[in-house]
Amino acid sequence: MVEQQDVPRATTGRSDALAPWSGGDGGDEPDPRRWRIFAVSLVVGFMALLDVTIVNVAIPSIQEGLDTSTGTVQWVVSGYALSFGLVLVTGGRLGDAYGRRRLLLVGLGLFVLTSAAVGLAPGVELVILARLLQGAAAGLLTPQNSGLIQELFSGRERGRAFGIFGLTVSVSAALGPVLGGLIISLFGEEDGWRWIFLVNVPIGLAALVAVLRLVPHTPARGAGETRPRLDPLGSALLGAAVLLLLYPVVRAESGNYLWLLLLPLAPVVGALFVRWEHRVVRRGGAPLLDVTLLRRTPGFANGIAVGTLYFTGFTGLVLVLSIHLQTEMGLAPLTAGLLLTGFALGSAISAPLAGRVVTTVGRQLSVAALVTVVAAVLVMAVLVPGRDGGALWALLPPLLFVGGLGGGAVISPNFTLTLDRVPPRMGGAAGGALQTGQRIGSAVGSALGVTAYTVALGMWGPDAGLRTAFLTSAALVSLALVAAVVALRDERAGREA
Repeated sequence: MVEQQDVPRATTGRSDALAPWSGGDGGDEPDPRRWRIFAVSLVVGFMALLDVTIVNVAIPSIQEGLDTSTGTVQWVVSGYALSFGLVLVTGGRLGDAYGRRRLLLVGLGLFVLTSAAVGLAPGVELVILARLLQGAAAGLLTPQNSGLIQELFSGRERGRAFGIFGLTVSVSAALGPVLGGLIISLFGEEDGWRWIFLVNVPIGLAALVAVLRLVPHTPARGAGETRPRLDPLGSALLGAAVLLLLYPVVRAESGNYLWLLLLPLAPVVGALFVRWEHRVVRRGGAPLLDVTLLRRTPGFANGIAVGTLYFTGFTGLVLVLSIHLQTEMGLAPLTAGLLLTGFALGSAISAPLAGRVVTTVGRQLSVAALVTVVAAVLVMAVLVPGRDGGALWALLPPLLFVGGLGGGAVISPNFTLTLDRVPPRMGGAAGGALQTGQRIGSAVGSALGVTAYTVALGMWGPDAGLRTAFLTSAALVSLALVAAVVALRDERAGREA
C-alpha cells in the first residue's frame, strides 16, 4: 500500500488522488509549503542535470588519469545521457503511480551511491558502468520536478514555477563546464575529475534529508486499488525505441558509423509502442504514456518537437566550443568554462521573467526567443572564428549572453505551454516524455555538432570547423523555430474556432 498523506488540506470531494496538493484544478486549498517542497526538488533536478555537461571540460583530464582513449572516455559523457533518456518516461510514470516522495528518495539514494562509485572507480570500465547507473538514477529523479509542479501549482503560479524550472535546466547546462573547470583547477588535472562526481555525495545526502522532512507522502489511490497498475511492456517498447535512436548516435560520435543502420528500426518500434498504448487504454488499463495526449492535448506534440529541436541545436554548440577552446586554443578548463558563462547569465535573467508572462503572451514568446537564439548564433558564426585573446573575451561572452536570453525564454515557456493541458494523473509521464525529447536532442545534437566540427576541421582548419559548428547549430535551432511557428498558428486557430 502507498502511505497516507500527512499534510492536511481542504477537500472538495475530488477523486483524483494523484494530484493531492494543488488547489488550482479542483478547488483544493494549496499546500502552504509548496514553494519549499519545490525548492528541494529543484536542488535535486539541478544536480542530475548538471552532471550532463559538467564532464565536458573533464574529458582530457579523465583520459590522462585513466590512461585510455578519447573514444572510450566519450562513453563517460554519452553513457550518462543514454541511460538518462531511457528511464525518463518510466521514472515519471512510477512517480505518478507510487508518489513523488518515494521516487525522489529511491533516485537520490542511487544517485549518491553511483556518484561515489564513479569518483572512486579504479578503472575506466567501472567508471562507465557507474555512469550508466548514475544516468538511470537521474532519469528517476528529473521527471518528478514537472510532476510536482503539476500537482502543487496552478494558473500563474504554475507558469512561474515552470519558469524557475526552465531556469534550472538552462543554468545547469551552462554552468556545468564552469564548475567542472573550477573543480579540476582546485584538485589538479590527474584526479580533479574524480571530485566532479564525489561532490555529489554530500549534496545528495543533504537533499535526502530535505526530501524526508519536507516532501509529503502521496495519498492512497481510489477505493479497492491495492497496488499501482503499471505497463511493463510499454516501458520495454519505449526503452527499445529510445535505445535504437540514441545508441547508434552515441557510437557514431567515436567513428562507428555502421551502427547508424539501426536508426530506421527506432520509428518501427516507436509505432509498436503507440499501438500497444492505444490497446492498453481501450482495455481500461494504465498506460505508460497516454498517447492520445499527442493528438488531443493542445500544444503537447508541438511542444515536444520545439524542445527536442532546440536542444539538438544548442547542446552540440556548447560542447564544440568547450572542445575548441581547450584543444585548439590551449585554454585551461576553468578559463574555457568562464568564457561560456554568458549563456548561463542570460538564461538566469530571461527564464523566470518568461515564466511570469507566458500565460499571457503564449507561443509568441517562444517564437521571439528562438529568433533571438538563431540571430545570436549566426552573428557568432561571422565574428568569433579566428579571434583570440581580448577579442575573444570581448565577443563570445556577450553573444552567448544574448543567446542565453533567448534560450531561457525558450525552455521555460515551453514547459508551461506543453504541459498546461496535461491532466495531473499523467504529469510525471508527460513531463518525462518532454524531457526524453530534450535528452534525445542533446545526444543527437552533440554527435552532429562534433561531427560537423571534426570534418570541417580536418578539411579546412580550426576556424572553418568552428564556423561550421555554428552554422549547423543555427540550422537546427531554425527547425525549432519552424515548429514553434506551427504551434503558434495552431494556438491562434484554436482560439478562433
